[in-house]
Amino acid sequence: MPETEKHKRFTYDCHDSVQVVRFCPLEFNTDILAVGTALRVLIICCKAKEERTGISGVEFEQIAEYNNGCRVIDICWSQQTDLLSLPRVLRLTTAGSDNQVRCLTSDLKTETTFVTVGEHKGYINAIANSLDDTDSVASVGDDNTCRVWQLSRPTEQPICFMLTSPGMAVCWHANDPGKILVAEKRGILRFYSTVSQRAFMSLECGHSPLVDADWSLTNELRVAVLAGTDWFIFDTSRSSHPLENKQAHSEGGRSISWSRSHDHLLATTGQPGFQLKVFNIRTSQAILVRDLKITNGLSWHNRLPLVAVGGDEQIILWAVDVI
Repeated sequence: MPETEKHKRFTYDCHDSVQVVRFCPLEFNTDILAVGTALRVLIICCKAKEERTGISGVEFEQIAEYNNGCRVIDICWSQQTDLLSLPRVLRLTTAGSDNQVRCLTSDLKTETTFVTVGEHKGYINAIANSLDDTDSVASVGDDNTCRVWQLSRPTEQPICFMLTSPGMAVCWHANDPGKILVAEKRGILRFYSTVSQRAFMSLECGHSPLVDADWSLTNELRVAVLAGTDWFIFDTSRSSHPLENKQAHSEGGRSISWSRSHDHLLATTGQPGFQLKVFNIRTSQAILVRDLKITNGLSWHNRLPLVAVGGDEQIILWAVDVI
């Protein structure tokens, strides 16, 4: 049920410890949310009821459940997913607490496969799927590497970029599938070409530990970084130094994500406690601040100002009032 407030809140009980949430980024499947728990992957439809005044409600329906075999650390969606045509194809990649990268493919009926793509020699912090049809997945971890896997060729050796500290985040360029961004814990951002297999640019936020970063899908020049207690905004065409920074969480941040529907909205989670904030970067003001029992994962709906986090055995969605 929604809260009676400016930013409406909606919840769905999933009776398990939620580790990560990830909305599907594909145009015709934007209401589908992948949820990673202690052992399972849940696929949930979150159908928003839209009115002139905004989002008035969300209808939830769990449409699939899979056993991942271990705790899910991160999830990313494949461009091969198609839930409208027949036969339906659900495809996503998970990073597990056993340091393995797995590809899940299902027709949502009887055919389901889990294929181990590869593994890191340390804890995996993040994975990301390419935004084109090559079906490449990049992963970063505490073994100071970024690895790029080919899901269509799981036995092939991955491209491996050696880092100078643990990789905390990885993102693909919105329009150039050969470029990826890797964020390192010591505060360095490096941009790599998967074609030349070399770095072609680097940035420094000047703060550590860097815990997360996100490359905007609506403005490919903008990168947001969460390091220490602050967020930083870079314009990669103008300067190697941050254009702006602001305190996000007084005791340290955990995750950061650009809105996919409104390019001035930026969400973060962090401490004290378990805190969610949404910032309007045009004014540098926090327009939503909530203290929760748990916040694991952070994801925006691809079309609506709807942000999801994993709560205490539940999924929590906020419809952010952007007026």
